[in-house]
Amino acid sequence: MKRTMKTVLLLCTLLSFSAMSEALRIEITQGVSSAQPIAIVPFSTTQVAGGLAIDIAQIVSDDLARSGRFKPLPRTDMLNKPTSAEHVNFRNWQSLGQDNLAIGRVSSAANGMVTVQFQLFDVYRGEQLTGFSISANRSDLRGVAHRISDLIYEKLTGQKGAFSTRMAYVTSKLGINGQLEYKIQVADADGFGAKTIVTSSEPLMSPAWSPNGDKISYVSYEGRRSSIYTQTLRTGQREKLRSFKGINGAPSWSPDGTQLALTLSKDGSADIYVYNVITRSFRRLTRSYAIDTEPDWSPDGRQIIFTSDRGGKPQIYKISANGGQAARLTFEGSYNARASYSPDGKYITMVHRVNGQYRIATLDLKTGFTNILTDGKLDESPSYAPNGSMILYSTNDGLKSILAAVSSDGKVRQKLRLQGGEVREPAWSPFKQ
Repeated sequence: MKRTMKTVLLLCTLLSFSAMSEALRIEITQGVSSAQPIAIVPFSTTQVAGGLAIDIAQIVSDDLARSGRFKPLPRTDMLNKPTSAEHVNFRNWQSLGQDNLAIGRVSSAANGMVTVQFQLFDVYRGEQLTGFSISANRSDLRGVAHRISDLIYEKLTGQKGAFSTRMAYVTSKLGINGQLEYKIQVADADGFGAKTIVTSSEPLMSPAWSPNGDKISYVSYEGRRSSIYTQTLRTGQREKLRSFKGINGAPSWSPDGTQLALTLSKDGSADIYVYNVITRSFRRLTRSYAIDTEPDWSPDGRQIIFTSDRGGKPQIYKISANGGQAARLTFEGSYNARASYSPDGKYITMVHRVNGQYRIATLDLKTGFTNILTDGKLDESPSYAPNGSMILYSTNDGLKSILAAVSSDGKVRQKLRLQGGEVREPAWSPFKQ
């Protein structure tokens, strides 16, 4: 039976961050032998009325272990569990081979709030490195834990932590009517707190974060036609860009949030266009009989990289954001696609074909060296963490599409599985502003 537009709109119901009951389950499949030992002591909650449902120290420990840079001490190996500085015996932790020690306590505060206190110590120097005291709602304690993880990570590595960031991705599973149901969901970086922002009976693709993390643009095939939407996460309100005949796809936000690079075929061939969010005008950037697609902005907003088969095979090219002549960047291999810049602009990550298999690789833009990071058969859609430490991507686990992550040096690997259904096209959020 032919579906009416009203039916399609009902099937594409905006849920505006309705909660999802299931989190992505993260499994660390490869770490580094030189991971830094650290002890995260369970936080005291004796001064909290009714106790806490969240184990802050465990979340911090899991965050740091997931980074591959740290090896948290099992609680069963701890000689004691201090929660204040005066009760810390540094020799105990030295004897256990720990470099650093984190302790904390939670106490009840006014208006149903709680106060979280945290301290990080250098075990061998016997001195405090950082710490804080903060009041929070009980519902925000996972966020507080991620903030503690960020502080520890930055203090000990010199690199900003990304545990408080989020990721967007597309899921698909059979609905109760036997038809595939597509969702774009947003979850914390550890896979928890997954929430649906849009549901459709037609494919959803290419989620892209705005620079301040308050909006996501994506492609929807409602009405069996591709269109680009931008949705405000807080309200669920969305806006449809003008939908042209043919391809409307691959949105990418400029670093200042005023423009979107995208792929349109409204003038015949698929080319890169720039949409001005303020003036709502379109500007054609490339002019080629080939397929130009998958644009991404450089961190300074001056360059745009994209995939093109103008040379006969898909390769990565760059062009000034103001237009001009495109220059080819990739020369190793017959297939390089879906590229995106590292946060520092020194590298790009991409899908690189090796012996008929598709892997995630990085290209050093200064040296031209290509480094293959993964070993899957169909790895795709790479997205850098905002601190450049990890790359999130989708891969196949048997016959099922899952998410995975690999460190930018290839030494740390993770798998992120969703029970019942498939997940693909991940996009890592920017830092919170």
